[in-house]
Amino acid sequence: MREPLPVVGIMCCHRDFGVEMAQAVMDRYVRAAMTYGQCSALLIPAITGYFDAQAVASRLDGLLLTGSPSNVEAHRYGQADGEGPFDPARDEVALSLIESLIIAGKPVFGICRGFQEINVALGGTLRRDLGQAAPGSNRIDHHAPADVAFDSMFNHRHEVALTPGGVLARAVLHDWLTVNSVHFQGVDRLGEGLTVEAVAPDGIIEGFSANIGGAQVLGVQWHPEWQPERYRDRQTFFELMGAALRGHPI
Repeated sequence: MREPLPVVGIMCCHRDFGVEMAQAVMDRYVRAAMTYGQCSALLIPAITGYFDAQAVASRLDGLLLTGSPSNVEAHRYGQADGEGPFDPARDEVALSLIESLIIAGKPVFGICRGFQEINVALGGTLRRDLGQAAPGSNRIDHHAPADVAFDSMFNHRHEVALTPGGVLARAVLHDWLTVNSVHFQGVDRLGEGLTVEAVAPDGIIEGFSANIGGAQVLGVQWHPEWQPERYRDRQTFFELMGAALRGHPI
């Protein structure tokens, strides 16, 4: 008899669906996680109230925090203002789940917004001045122009340097990757216990990892769930997640 598949919780967010509000996660995240992580998945609604992070964490083998159009509210990392859209319920559920999974020694993986959520949950801060680089600056564009088509947005790419000997460098057997990083916010101060895994040419952190009391953590700013069938390194992210869900070191 085949051993039961591990179960990853995948974070939802609020999305408008006609005249109603939906709990949603894009199919590409779920499909990539299940296909390349070889796991089952449960969707975690971004609803507070009766939500019990410890109870949910006890039923999962790990957590995947997805990207989203919304930004983490600035007060979550000790700052004021910030630009929306925001999803306060997602902030509450995601940050409490990260804490509960780590306390339980279970893996936490993050993509884009999820990468930023992990950093905030571990006491880090975010910068909000990314996106299109100002003329004459030494920054690169971290977001495609606002008027491009949806598919073209994910074709916006740049290189990242991988930390020698890091989780990602060992897994992909390279010291660099070309990634489809699309974001306006990013890591400013790195969260406690996190180690840098990838850095953009202008010094912006685009990947990190940690092992906190046995809880394996990996986050990337880019989108490995976008067309992973075409890129081996994107599959690798979810293969690492699958290994961590099974208790294997990454």
